[in-house]
Amino acid sequence: MSKIPTPPPPPEHQPSKVRLQKVLANSGFGSRRRCDDLIAAGKVTVNGQPAVLGQRVNPSHDLIAVAGVAIAVRPGLVYYLLNKPKGVITTASDTHDRPTVLDGLPAEPRVFPVGRLDMDTEGVLLLTNDGDLAHRLTHPSFGVPKSYLAYLGAEPTPAALRSLREGVPLEDGMTAPAKASLIEPRVLRLVVHEGRNRLVRRMCEHLGYPVLRLVRHRFGPLKAGKLKPGQWRQLETQEVRDLESAAASSRAGRSAHTPDSPRARQSQR
Repeated sequence: MSKIPTPPPPPEHQPSKVRLQKVLANSGFGSRRRCDDLIAAGKVTVNGQPAVLGQRVNPSHDLIAVAGVAIAVRPGLVYYLLNKPKGVITTASDTHDRPTVLDGLPAEPRVFPVGRLDMDTEGVLLLTNDGDLAHRLTHPSFGVPKSYLAYLGAEPTPAALRSLREGVPLEDGMTAPAKASLIEPRVLRLVVHEGRNRLVRRMCEHLGYPVLRLVRHRFGPLKAGKLKPGQWRQLETQEVRDLESAAASSRAGRSAHTPDSPRARQSQR
């Protein structure tokens, strides 16, 4: 009795793959015809390779970029902007039952804070389940700017402002140059690119100006706007794209000042 031959396996079926133009359109890049124009102009890449018209992609796995800026297209990604109030812990849970930044946010999908604000610091905090974007926004090689308002006990001198702009020697090393300006006699606006623990407070305290209140009013392109302390909202598509652009441009700017670059060598002379 002859054995019934096993039929060949069917061609691989990938229902998760969709047309690239549709993905781009859904991400806010205009009509599908406009997205076709972007692809034809060579401005779109998939996993680092130039995209082609009619290409199908898997948004869950493929890395898609427009003009060199990665875009968040994986399904299920969420982005929340919280105006963190004082006295709230930047963590998912706390052993002492103190309030955390996740209180009041949807339980699913589970998100995590991008970077940290200490318990007494207020202001802009991003929470997301997009690990790739979170990495780009917090990794030192990218250096996305963060702007703070520091309310001080005394007006800093011109010499203190100059020290902030040039770098402050702390126990864990010299700080990178920051942008420092007074918006009121005792209110300092400080823009930093580092993510060290309690950096702004330590910089000011080292110079003899303890911080009475600290508010992060910008994180890259994000600002609290009309959100009151404790309120949150979901980011719009354009805001997510602005964050991606901020990470890309910040890394490009820092790369131009690395010790091996001509601009860096010139600036060290």
